[in-house]
Amino acid sequence: MQRISRRQFSQQAARATAATAFLPGLTAHGDATYPRADQALITITLDLEMSRHYPTRGTLHWDYEKGNLDTDTKRYSREAARRVKDLGGIIHFFCVGRVLEQENIEWLEEITETGHPVGNHTYDHVNVHAKQAEQLQFRFQRAPWLIRGKTPAEVIEHNIAMASWAMQQRLGIEPAGFRTPGGFYRGIEDRPDLQQMLMRLGFDWVSSRYPRFQTAVKTQRPDEAVFQTIIESQTRAQPYTYPTGLIEVPMSPISDVNAMRSLRWTTEAFLEAVDRAVLWAIENRAVFDFLAHPSCLVVTDPTFRVIERICKRVQEAGDRAALVSLDALARRAQDAA
Repeated sequence: MQRISRRQFSQQAARATAATAFLPGLTAHGDATYPRADQALITITLDLEMSRHYPTRGTLHWDYEKGNLDTDTKRYSREAARRVKDLGGIIHFFCVGRVLEQENIEWLEEITETGHPVGNHTYDHVNVHAKQAEQLQFRFQRAPWLIRGKTPAEVIEHNIAMASWAMQQRLGIEPAGFRTPGGFYRGIEDRPDLQQMLMRLGFDWVSSRYPRFQTAVKTQRPDEAVFQTIIESQTRAQPYTYPTGLIEVPMSPISDVNAMRSLRWTTEAFLEAVDRAVLWAIENRAVFDFLAHPSCLVVTDPTFRVIERICKRVQEAGDRAALVSLDALARRAQDAA
């Protein structure tokens, strides 16, 4: 039998507690705790990476240092985890592997030890759809010798595996699912090779789909038609199973970087779009997967208004909704298959 350290034991115990204590409105399902089939499932997911144009527009060097999280981003991540836990919820984080090269990761250990799951987001934030080396990642354009002699497919698989190894060795945990850097409107449905590769690496589900929706010209506040098309896109952001058996857990529009970095929305407009989408999910007993980045939110929403609004809506819904991890969304798709 494999021995585990005291830290690994405490982390596993915390995750087991999180499965029951942090998820309101659940009912027993076999030997595990599952949300009821008639509940809306709401998730808060935060990608642990740096973002171009933050903290100031024109900042581009993070493209080459996605995992070099600054102090403010780490502080925001830890505080978001604390606040959501205090409100009875859970956050599903996704970690770029290079984060684990930093000397001090106590902030991330605290997040895992208090029951928040952390998934794999590749080691270098690579494009899993890349067919050519220059499409993989900015870092490899600047330092191509890092991937010399490898095909893009080999780089992608190794990069994902390396992130898992880093999580196992530095954090003492297995990754809780896999999310692709960037979202794709068809996910990886036309890439059975990627689906098979992820299952070969031990993943049951992937979060890769980001449905299309109508966008407006860059403006501080979109018109009503844009809000409506974001709501309509939620029907295309529901979990499903690929023919290979891999489960897809889509990201729900609209993300923070999409709204506030690309489209130049105000935080108020972003908050309204998210609020409407969460209310739609609750009303329709559907799922909503909030996608955001602490490196963006620490600048655009430093007082955690969006995250706390999501928690408030779930609390107001009572037993009609539950704030869960993406694992619960994947289980629902698996049960429906």
